[in-house]
Amino acid sequence: MKKLLFTLFFFGYCFMVSAQSEPKVGDELIIKAPLSQSYHYIKFPKPNILIKRGTVTRYKSVYGNEVVINDVMTKANGDVHVELKKKDGSKFFGFLSKVKANYTKAIEAEEMITAP
Repeated sequence: MKKLLFTLFFFGYCFMVSAQSEPKVGDELIIKAPLSQSYHYIKFPKPNILIKRGTVTRYKSVYGNEVVINDVMTKANGDVHVELKKKDGSKFFGFLSKVKANYTKAIEAEEMITAP
């Protein structure tokens, strides 16, 4: 009985993982706070660059921002990379209009989520 339940849970998990849809241009996402001090899979500038430019020194200004996928690129290793721009048309940190992100890993790490 335990083997049967384990097998059913395993197949259910495999089905859920395979049901994850590929991103399309125009899909909306929400940027969440990173689990550590910086983002690993969304390519924001490092804090020293932000300080030199005289903008904010933390990533707090991007928490909760709604972004739109502008371009989708699939790499040879299976990772999907996307180019993001803000939904409201403003710039990230006052000088970046677009940023790149590893979609598959950023979703897994919960750095960004799909908008409801």
